[in-house]
Order: sequence, then C-alpha cells, then structure tokens
Amino acid sequence: MAQATTQPLLRELNRLRSLILDPDVLVKAVASGRQKGEVPTWRRAELRYVDLKAGTHLQITTYDQTQAFTENHAVGDASRDAVDALLDEPFGDWHVDTATQSHGLKVTKKLEAIVHTTDRAAPVEVARGHDKPKERLLPENDPVFLVLGISDDEGRIKPSRQSKYRQVEEFLRLLDSSIIEAIDKGHLRRPTLEEPLRIVDLGCGNAYLTFAAERYLTGVRKLPVRLTGVDVKEQSREHNSSVAAELGVDAEFVVGTIGGVSLDPAPEVVLALHACDTATDEALAQAVGWGAQLVLAAPCCHHDIAAQIRKAPTPSPYAMLTRHGILRERLADTLTDGLRASLMRLQGYRVDVVQFVESQHTPRNTMLRAVRTGGPVKGGSVRKEYDELVAAWGIHPKLAELLDA
Repeated sequence: MAQATTQPLLRELNRLRSLILDPDVLVKAVASGRQKGEVPTWRRAELRYVDLKAGTHLQITTYDQTQAFTENHAVGDASRDAVDALLDEPFGDWHVDTATQSHGLKVTKKLEAIVHTTDRAAPVEVARGHDKPKERLLPENDPVFLVLGISDDEGRIKPSRQSKYRQVEEFLRLLDSSIIEAIDKGHLRRPTLEEPLRIVDLGCGNAYLTFAAERYLTGVRKLPVRLTGVDVKEQSREHNSSVAAELGVDAEFVVGTIGGVSLDPAPEVVLALHACDTATDEALAQAVGWGAQLVLAAPCCHHDIAAQIRKAPTPSPYAMLTRHGILRERLADTLTDGLRASLMRLQGYRVDVVQFVESQHTPRNTMLRAVRTGGPVKGGSVRKEYDELVAAWGIHPKLAELLDA
C-alpha cells in the first residue's frame, strides 16, 4: 500500500541512510535532480552493494554530463563516509529500493521531504553480482559498424578499430544527453516526421559519427532527423553518399568549406568534430549565423592563438608558462577554448567545456557544448572578463573576427 506524507527533510534523509547502509536490505538507491537554488556536484548517483574478493563493498556510480565514475567502498567507516557525503549534496530526489519496499523522497521548495513508500507484492532478492556488462548505445553487430568497416562479418569490433568504436560510443552518449536535455527544457523543438530535426556535420570526413548519430537517434531514440554532411573533398561526398544508400539513410552530403557553405533551411544542431585550428571558429560562427539551438564542437589544433602568444609579450607573471614550448602549447589550447566559450556566451548560449573521450584514446578530447538560451549579451561580467583577457595577452581570437564580420 502506498503512503505519501510531508516530513522533516533531515529526519527522512537519516531514515534513508539507515536503509542504504544495510547490505542485507538495499537493492539500489538513486539520487538525482537538485534542490531550489542549488547544484549538486553530480547529475546522478547510483548505489548498490557488490561482493568482491576483498568482501562486500558499497559501489557508488556518479555521473556528470558526459561520463560515469565508479568507486567501491568497504562496508563500515568507508561506506558510511561515502553515503554521508552524498546525503550532504543538494539532490532534489532520492529513490531507495529495498528487499520489501520502494521509498521515494522529493525535496520541496521549503526544504521539506515529500515521502512516498510502496510495499512490494513479494520480497526480492538482494543481488550483489559485480560483473555487470556495460550498456552499449549501439551493439557491435549494428549494420552501421559493418558498413563503415568498424566491425567484421561476424559482428565483432575489429581490434584495430576499438578506439574508433569507443569514440563513437562516447560521442553518442554526449549527443544523446545534450539533445534530450535541450528538448526537455524547451531550448530545442521536439521533431516530427513532417519536420525532422535538422543536423549538420561540418567537416564530416568519412562521416563515422554522422552515420552513427543518425542510426542512434532514429533507430533507438525514435527521433526523426535530417542529416547533412559538409566536407571540402568531392571524394568524401561520393563515399558518404554511397554509404548512405547502402544503409538506407536519408542524408545529404555536399562539397564546401565550413565557412562558405550555405544551407536552407538552416540547421538546428551543428556538429564540428576535430575541425583543425580556425576551422572550429568558422563552424561556431556559422552556428551563430544560423541561430542553431545546439552546437557540439570538438576542436583540433590551436595554431592561431599559439602563434600570437609566441609573438606578443607575455603578461606578468606568466613568463614561466610560455618559456617552454609544451607548456605554451597547452596554455594556447586552454586560452583558445576559454575565449571561444566566452564569445559563445556573449551570443546568448549556455556553454560547457567537457571531456569528449578519455585522454588515452585521443589527445584531442575537449568538446564545447553550447545551447542557445537567449539573445546576445551586450555587456556585463562576461564581456568584461573577455575584454580583460584578450587585452592582457595582446591576442585577437579568430572567432571574434568572424562574429564581427
């Protein structure tokens, strides 16, 4: 029988704490959402017990916007400290499943707890198996991987293509969460069969990620999309059009430069993955010009700002950061993407700079995710910080030049 009551928040969190800390009772606990005016460290946290060689541990998996992080804590002081740390986070919702009941807790604006408890029809067994297969967004034997040459005829990823498969998986996770969140928050319209979501991949190359995105969004998410790939090479257009025909994908591939292509109607989602140096700036400027609602750009190479830093006097006290070539290059990478994020914010976008794939798979693993949330910003702290930064370093970002033009 279900019961829903309003109770003091601290008391109810303490009650859930006792359930979570009992390995013989807890099936799974999930924390998500956020309290009014607060932002927890993690987007979501999942807790369950696992039996390891070293004994029973509380396994906690936390999620940011793109990745999952799993840690195992020995039962006792370690697990109590880990649970207390999560309970101190301003999560807005807790859901705790036990062997006999399901408990829900929602935090109100007044910081009270709305508690909902449901009895199970029959007790369930507390499973503590450790080896849980990782969920794949697209299976290894998906036709898109076979046609693209990533998997073999038996539907297994080729050893030489494991890194590419990993890159595709991580990209799809980021694309999926970005599109769904933008739709749910009203920043991106929900597509229909009559008006599919318009997505462009600028500098698409052989379009691995383009085809994987189409396959996942239409086949798994059931979102109608219309994809366009742009690349400067005619060979890429011919190759990608052939692959699209083999897969039965309704996609268009055109020859053109990132900064010179004209698309009508304008795309709503812009992808620019590993466009070299200022080609990323051209992609961001195109997205702004089109009024794109969502932009995902993974930069590659940062020669423009790096060259400017070499020629301009280094502001005090940062000489030690530009004296050594490798540090100067890394600083240029950070400055370039930081300035790009600021310029996009000034254009009315909410911008996150996130890790695209883990560094062992590619050194170019940064992605700028921009969601259009309003109109251009004329002044304020963002403009002040940007102006002070470029003035201090004596640099002129390519993106600023393109946006002014």
